Amino acid sequence: MPDLPQELRPPLPLAAAKAVNRIPAPTALPGGCLYEPKWDGFRASLTVTETGAVLFSRQGKDLSRYFPDLIAAAEEHIPAGCIVDGETVIWSNGRLDFTSLQQRMTTSKTALPAFVRERPASFAAFDVLAVAGQDTRALALRDRRALLEELSRSWEPPLNLSPATDNPEEAATWFEEMPSIGVEGLMVKGSGQLYEGGVRQWLKVKHRLDLHVVCAAVIGRRDRPTAIVAGLPIEGRLWIVGRSSQLTATASRALAAHLHIPRENHPWPEEITPGTLDRFTKDKSPVRLTLVEPIVVEVSADVAWSGRSFRHALRYLRARPELNPGEVEVPGHLRG
Repeated sequence: MPDLPQELRPPLPLAAAKAVNRIPAPTALPGGCLYEPKWDGFRASLTVTETGAVLFSRQGKDLSRYFPDLIAAAEEHIPAGCIVDGETVIWSNGRLDFTSLQQRMTTSKTALPAFVRERPASFAAFDVLAVAGQDTRALALRDRRALLEELSRSWEPPLNLSPATDNPEEAATWFEEMPSIGVEGLMVKGSGQLYEGGVRQWLKVKHRLDLHVVCAAVIGRRDRPTAIVAGLPIEGRLWIVGRSSQLTATASRALAAHLHIPRENHPWPEEITPGTLDRFTKDKSPVRLTLVEPIVVEVSADVAWSGRSFRHALRYLRARPELNPGEVEVPGHLRG
């Protein structure tokens, strides 16, 4: 059976995407646009050699031991000499479950088999970097896609071919409807593009929604805040669910006019761990909050929600002092 030459040994650098604000036109990228769902999971490559399969993250970390179900499926259904690029996901109650993916990374070796049985993983493949030991990265995406479709004919779950369309109307429908199952938006690729690892050659557009949250603290001074700290009522308490990106000078001044010294029994402490605001930060220093009397603010958020927090920074839009913080609710699509 074919194996991989040295230059294809994992981990390989994976292609990346830059964010755009709207769905690109069909002619925006070389060869015409191919639209795919933007899965909410771990980006990874599955490499199969004569000695078995390995799963590497985009950062080059070996994830194989955390996903034995995917490794077993790859060894059974993907021939040696192949490298497949895609997204590792977990489904729960018909929705993508990013929290369960994170839990896999911290589950002990003894508890992992039960976790795998209860919450199995899936792999959504969208590109192929090698077939039969031959490097396919110099082929156009349209040709790599044809190879991937042929390769996936014998697959069965948990291996899946990620859907793709060159129809902008179908892509727009996906963009509007798929957030209900946790899909973040669309990936957009040029059918004529070669595969350039480590380069932001693709585009991504995330579905965003405007919603009300409770601002009960800010970062920075009360009269010159640099970011809001957002809360939503979860299990009977006002839970910190994220922070905004840095406020512009104009937004900071406008918000400061509505911020006041808090009354007694404030729901939050004055100091929190950095992971409370950013689950992916490596900074270990405590974060100092400037507590304020809770007010309602309007923000824009993408759909990446981890059960109790937004995974990406919110965009502050405006203060809504006329609204009652006690009447703010968790949006329906974020529940469950």
